[in-house]
Amino acid sequence: MQIKPILISISLLISCVSWAQKPAIDIIKTKNGILQIQPILHSSLVLTYNNKTIYVDPYGGAKLYKGINAPDIILITDIHGDHLDQKTLDSIDTSKAIFILPEEVAHKLPKKYGSEIVILQNRQGVHRLGFFITAIPMYNLPEEPSSKHPKGRGNGYLLTIDNKQVYISGDTEDVQEMRKLQNIDIAFVCMNLPYTMDINQAADAVLEFQPKIVYPFHYRGQDGFSDTEAFKKLVNTKNKNIEVRLRNWYPSN
Repeated sequence: MQIKPILISISLLISCVSWAQKPAIDIIKTKNGILQIQPILHSSLVLTYNNKTIYVDPYGGAKLYKGINAPDIILITDIHGDHLDQKTLDSIDTSKAIFILPEEVAHKLPKKYGSEIVILQNRQGVHRLGFFITAIPMYNLPEEPSSKHPKGRGNGYLLTIDNKQVYISGDTEDVQEMRKLQNIDIAFVCMNLPYTMDINQAADAVLEFQPKIVYPFHYRGQDGFSDTEAFKKLVNTKNKNIEVRLRNWYPSN
């Protein structure tokens, strides 16, 4: 009589452990299909559409990508180790991947990676595998030579996936290039001091460019985690039509 409850408990435990290791996949319906969004860790995520898989800043080791298709495209935003993580790149299958990245990242990327390397400067764009990908400036304010993220070195990205516009901020503050974005369906926006911006800057920028859905990510800073619940309140107090999706980007915590 006790076997069934024990089995159920074990099943629930396994389910909980699996959930803690990897956040659930979000589904976005597009005009002609389904876009899947898989948060991974920090600023790393996986986008899947039409049997094509895009990895953004793969980071955290192969275990986090277990069960996910090998990448067709890899986007890298910057040279720092939480974006250009060569240990993770060594541990996943990059044999068919097209790498899209800034020039300084290309200089640091070993030639063994990928079937194709595409360098994008800020504001340049490229068509690959049915997607159009544009490099959006990402940088710290004020603009100074000693900045952790000087203008022109790294890329945020704007992806056209079917009829959806997807913005990935990279490491940036609330710069004009972000604020002037239009018709964004999905945005991934960073918020961690002292590397990028605080939740007030992030909320103010989001309220200006008004994405339909925004994911706060890259929110682990020098002094812990940014208050994403407070970010959501800042946004929705002034605009209830922006859907703020809070996900666990640090699944080991």
